Amino acid sequence: MDEKKIGIASDHAGYEMKEFLVGYLDGLGYDVHDYGTHSPESMDYPDTAHPLGFAVESGELPRGIALCGSGEGVSITLNKHRGIRAALCWEPEIADLSRRHNDANICALPARFIDNNKAVEIVDAFLAGEFEGGRHRRRIEKIPVEAWCRARKEESGS
Repeated sequence: MDEKKIGIASDHAGYEMKEFLVGYLDGLGYDVHDYGTHSPESMDYPDTAHPLGFAVESGELPRGIALCGSGEGVSITLNKHRGIRAALCWEPEIADLSRRHNDANICALPARFIDNNKAVEIVDAFLAGEFEGGRHRRRIEKIPVEAWCRARKEESGS
């Protein structure tokens, strides 16, 4: 998969920061897939978050960035997708740890609480981070409810 491909999505609260980040990522040589929104008009964040989630979930894109006012709405929405690990990041260290320990594939940003400079620091940390594997892989494998329940059943011998 081309690691220089990335998806981005926002609601109206994240629109201006999304537009800024599209330019920033383009300048870094990324092939940016913009799922909207394409104006500051009020809209519903699931309408852009779900298409991004489907693209990452299917393997069409290796990772993404999502924005809304708090970052919570897009994060909650994206984490409904199987195989999506969207991490709400408001500091670069969180973005780095989300990649290294959680193998996060989408970085959710709280556009009303950070500025463009902080967003760049967070995105840079997210893009540079690499999953460490090891004990963290075992934890990632337990995230799907079905997998966790199956493991509990096997442990109990039921």
